Amino acid sequence: MTLLILGVLLWTGAHFFKRLAPGLRAAMGNAGKGVVAVLSLGAIVLMVIGYGQAPVMTLWDMGGWAVHLNNLLMLVAVALLGLGNSKSRLRGRLRHPMLAGVLVWVVAHLLVNGELASLILFGGLGLWAVISMVLISREDPAPEPFTGGSVAGDIRLAVISAVLFGVITGIHIWLGPWPFGG
Repeated sequence: MTLLILGVLLWTGAHFFKRLAPGLRAAMGNAGKGVVAVLSLGAIVLMVIGYGQAPVMTLWDMGGWAVHLNNLLMLVAVALLGLGNSKSRLRGRLRHPMLAGVLVWVVAHLLVNGELASLILFGGLGLWAVISMVLISREDPAPEPFTGGSVAGDIRLAVISAVLFGVITGIHIWLGPWPFGG
């Protein structure tokens, strides 16, 4: 569990760097982005290895119905993650679409993964997302909302989200966890 916890902490620290030390982060310029990217990649490696090595300690089991809700929520999460950079009309309606997507992803995965390692991984990343929303909103309480978007942007978002959801489920199948229940 140590690697898993270190990975979640490294992810959180790397992503809070800009919020908690904005002067230092700004002074680093593009090198700061590179540092955050390298730390984030290292965090992902630690989380994947740590999660894979963690002992299975079941805390809850929601049953087979949760798999179907998980998949629906995952489709929503993928769309939210893409919404922040889309030309969709929905973009201006959410303040933190990518972080909201992380939270939906967290809830979806906690529905079907009731082990301690899942709680540490997904719960830790969910906590990071909530704190990030608070920090960003405190830093810029009234941002200029996105006013563009089109029906074509909505359709593109839907198609890209469906394709990415297919890719993600394909990766899950390749790695071993069957994402469709049964």
